[in-house]
Amino acid sequence: MEKHELEKLTSVELEEVRQNRDLPSPATAQQPRNRAKFSAATIIPVWIALSSGVIIYNNYIYNTLNFKYPVFLVTWHLTFAAIGTRVLQRTTHLLDGAKDVPVSKDMFLRSILPIGLLFSGSLILSNTAYLYLSVAYIQMLKAFTPVAILLITWATRISEPSRKLLLIVLMISSGVAVTSKGERFFSWIGFFIQAGGVGFEATRLVLIQTLLHGLKMDPLVSLHLYAPVCAVINLCVIPFTEGLEPLRIVWGSIMGSYSHAMSAVSGEAASNATVSLVGASGELLAAIGEEAAPHITPFFLLTNALLAFLLNIAAVFLVGAGSGLVLTLAGVLKDVLLVAGSVAIWGGTVGILQTFGYSIALCGLVMFKVSGGK
Repeated sequence: MEKHELEKLTSVELEEVRQNRDLPSPATAQQPRNRAKFSAATIIPVWIALSSGVIIYNNYIYNTLNFKYPVFLVTWHLTFAAIGTRVLQRTTHLLDGAKDVPVSKDMFLRSILPIGLLFSGSLILSNTAYLYLSVAYIQMLKAFTPVAILLITWATRISEPSRKLLLIVLMISSGVAVTSKGERFFSWIGFFIQAGGVGFEATRLVLIQTLLHGLKMDPLVSLHLYAPVCAVINLCVIPFTEGLEPLRIVWGSIMGSYSHAMSAVSGEAASNATVSLVGASGELLAAIGEEAAPHITPFFLLTNALLAFLLNIAAVFLVGAGSGLVLTLAGVLKDVLLVAGSVAIWGGTVGILQTFGYSIALCGLVMFKVSGGK
């Protein structure tokens, strides 16, 4: 996932609004017992690599492997995470903090479910944007998230605007506008989809601050709570967006992989026998899978979900590894490296106008985080 993609639950992104003194105290990260500690110099490069890797891998699946089913992929990530967090809960101390978060029916309906709906919307829209926009341009548009957060808090009277914040909003907005002007492969559809994802994400972050204040949750505990909820929500969305086609493609890929494995083990005769057992329907599904996504395999799906899950584990160790300023600069470095890396991998271009606009937006972003949103 971009959303990019499951890092959206990390305390790093909550840092964008947590320091605003007009907001209630947020859900804070609790340090699980017996957790190993890593220095900032160790965990930050790992987090940057995993965060960038998830985004690049997702884009590779969508546009290189031609598996253009973001809702299915996000649902698969969430399902994998829901199972993975429960395995970790029973085998490690990483999720000891979940014991301190009692989930009543009232809390679920008033807090978990609304935030889960916003989280699902954010993940679906931000991943769908990769079908229309470049990775570099999407990262540039994400710089607008603090502006969306401020606009929401101002509109709901949670906080009041100041001259400094208005200057920051102007810097980020103008920087994103200049960046959009310089985009060679601009798509209005992709732009509005990504803008919707930013809106869902900003609203989610504000709700986390207002509805879950006082609770002690680290990113992995949050994932433990939200992954099953979001997976079920997405399963309800798939029939109206992508239908059964991604399931047919994945099933065809599994059958094709099984046939190739049997052929390698038992020879061509065994492979033919296996295909016969599968029957005409299996052959048809395999043919559909090959036509729509000729290179998608269970290996890609498993490693993609595993990478996203490891990102959330890394985020747990990232919390408290450095000061707010260090984590802010690490986030900016990650964005810059991701833009440069995506251009190098897919051969796109970032013009002078885009570089100038993105630099302005990043300066505004750093000012917002360093000033504490005041």
